Amino acid sequence: MNILKDILNFFTKIDVFDVIDICLVWFFLYLAYKFIRERRASKLAIGVCVLLALRVITDFYELVAMRFILQNVLQVGLIALVVVFQPELRSALEKVGGEPFRGIKSLTDAKDSAVYSEVIDNLCEAICDMSLDKTGALIVIERETKLGDYAKTGTLINADVSSFLIKNIFFNKAPLHDGAVIIRNARVHAAGCFLPLSTNPDIIKDLGTRHRAAIGMSENSDAAVIVVSEETGVISIAHEGKLKRNFDYAQLHKELTQLMLEGDENGRGIRQRFRMAKKKDSTEKHNGGKDETV
Repeated sequence: MNILKDILNFFTKIDVFDVIDICLVWFFLYLAYKFIRERRASKLAIGVCVLLALRVITDFYELVAMRFILQNVLQVGLIALVVVFQPELRSALEKVGGEPFRGIKSLTDAKDSAVYSEVIDNLCEAICDMSLDKTGALIVIERETKLGDYAKTGTLINADVSSFLIKNIFFNKAPLHDGAVIIRNARVHAAGCFLPLSTNPDIIKDLGTRHRAAIGMSENSDAAVIVVSEETGVISIAHEGKLKRNFDYAQLHKELTQLMLEGDENGRGIRQRFRMAKKKDSTEKHNGGKDETV
């Protein structure tokens, strides 16, 4: 009976803020688990847990020398982890920063859907034609994270997306064919751009520089990156550090529709950003100002 009374007293003392506190703790623990599970840090996390367990054991059995060594190793090791996994931490913080706004949905008019549907059709046509011809290509679709730093490494174009333009850019004698094309707000924003290469040691050794750049870009942002292999003509898409391969026209069209119109598995699309960008442009024209944000 006393135990039941203690349990009842415990629950009666819990207020709304305690529930919120517990939910927030579980939410951040879940984010940490998901972040570690989907990246190369998973194996390292096991090593850190082993060191922490050894630290507890040395405290319990009062192993002075071992406790001193582990204490210093953990202090220096935490700083080293921040340095080594700086790209992953930056990517996670960028996603957390954009997450609160992704749940806010708004209705999108038919015009926006028509614009993106046309973009998807032109992209699929160009990519499949280049796949048949084994023309290497690297196309980045900007989403929540702005890619202005990478766009500056190439040539600004700001043109409508058309299959002829995409194929001309990646023609093997064209001056911009070696870099990546960045698509922003349903337009070809820049071409000939340099992307960061992935340093993930688990990547298949047969993959070339284009594929490593695609994975690296998807690791450092929430962009979706399309790759056409120059050697095999295989079409691949890199997103959130993962590479999916062997797309045909129908599969590619479905994947791009999900990423650009319907949102991905986390409910994130870029159609709303397109509407916001149009609204921002019209406001700036009305005020006579210019947006220099990248």
